[in-house]
Amino acid sequence: MTEQLDTPTPGLLRRRQAPDWLILALACVAQFMVILDVSVVNVALPSIGRDLHYSPTGLQWVVNAYVLTFAGFLLLGGRAADSLGRRRIFLLGLWLFVGTSLVGGFAQSSGWLTAARALQGIGGAALSPATLTIIITTFSGRKLARALGLWSAMGGAGGAIGVLLGGVLTAELSWRWVLFINVPIGLATAVAAIIFLGEARGTGPRQRLDIPGAVTVTAGLAALAYAIVGTDQYPWGSAHTLGWLAAAMVLLIAFFVLQQRGKAPLMPLGLFRIRGVSGANIVMLLVGAVFFSMWYFLSLYLQDVLHYGALRAGLAFLPMGIAIIIGAQATSRAMPRTGIRPLLFTGTALVTGGFFWLSRIGADSHYWSDVFGPGIIIALALGVLFPPLAAAATMGVGRSEAGLASGVLNTARQVGGSLGLAVLATVASTHTHALERTGLAPGNALAEGYARAFLIASALGIAAFAAAFVIPARSGRSSPASSPAPDGKAVAGTVPSEVAPSADG
Repeated sequence: MTEQLDTPTPGLLRRRQAPDWLILALACVAQFMVILDVSVVNVALPSIGRDLHYSPTGLQWVVNAYVLTFAGFLLLGGRAADSLGRRRIFLLGLWLFVGTSLVGGFAQSSGWLTAARALQGIGGAALSPATLTIIITTFSGRKLARALGLWSAMGGAGGAIGVLLGGVLTAELSWRWVLFINVPIGLATAVAAIIFLGEARGTGPRQRLDIPGAVTVTAGLAALAYAIVGTDQYPWGSAHTLGWLAAAMVLLIAFFVLQQRGKAPLMPLGLFRIRGVSGANIVMLLVGAVFFSMWYFLSLYLQDVLHYGALRAGLAFLPMGIAIIIGAQATSRAMPRTGIRPLLFTGTALVTGGFFWLSRIGADSHYWSDVFGPGIIIALALGVLFPPLAAAATMGVGRSEAGLASGVLNTARQVGGSLGLAVLATVASTHTHALERTGLAPGNALAEGYARAFLIASALGIAAFAAAFVIPARSGRSSPASSPAPDGKAVAGTVPSEVAPSADG
């Protein structure tokens, strides 16, 4: 998505002159798969944990392995699509995504599945931005706005349908089918892409790909998450924990040095001198931390404490997925009248209250009285937050940098979700073990552990509310402090601020 933003294009060259609706369908189905795989595994987590003998804290790596690599390689995937060709990267990402889904479905150990999920995240990081650039180079004008709206809706649909589909597949077949389901869909999409998609790439000089940057930031974040999770067994002052924290620090420092000195950095650091960008990313980091954690802990709570089956748990999540879509759509319409800040304050306040309500759960709680209400409030709040955060992240940013700013915001959400889940899963497990040592029944101890995690999530909501004050009350013109991308254009695979997706599940 570089120079194509300002100039209408005739679209990608197609081998058989496929209609535009088919090109749009290919892009949307691929995006649907990428988002689906974040949510579809949540309901299957208890079954996966039992079959592959994950530890209580280790189970979060089923989610985190995917999210971490997706976040670390997302901006690189966008640059690769623009530089090496959208069709090539689309197919490369799709084949990797489908292949690792198949490998993960046959996993016989926790390490096997975790590795497959990590590679699957890399495939998703290549595939997702390629789908967007295909749309942007195929459509223009009002058709582009409508196409991007549908592409964005695939995120919300993937999140909402994923929890239900995960429940159905796990209950009726096996948890392995939450991964196998990608294979027939992906193969059909790949065949259609080979037949109908022609190649296209940016017309400017080919950019250097910051592979070292993507590798160092992903490895650094993984080492940090591993160190945090390990504190369940190793104290903070132990050689094990300090060693992994030191490794994380070295890798993350190396990443920032590469970004500062590199000729084509993934993330130009000068962008964060703009208040809107820095403030929006801080809020999104905190919101992402609680967003992923809600699905993770509620899935375990419903099945391991309230003894719901997988299908019943999937149905219990469905209203929350729908609430995110409703909140996002309502906020997109209200934002021109209310502005950004009131919506951010409202959303973060609702998140705080919803998680505080959830922190009152126990082993004898009930879905309709203790889970449904706060779950709907939190989901609605998340939908409320996404559109103004997308707008705030591009506040004061020039048009040529809007795509990069949107991509950085999406990365912040994934990183926040990964680190937040690592912290909260460790808090929950530590509290549960402490209570079990006092003789408390396992079900009660589990419920108290999840409740403690929700209480910390409520505190993160307060921090997000405070961080919203960093964002300027009014939008401004492009700031001279902004640091342009090396080629002066937006990064492929990121969303222009004018049509940024309202939510992606």
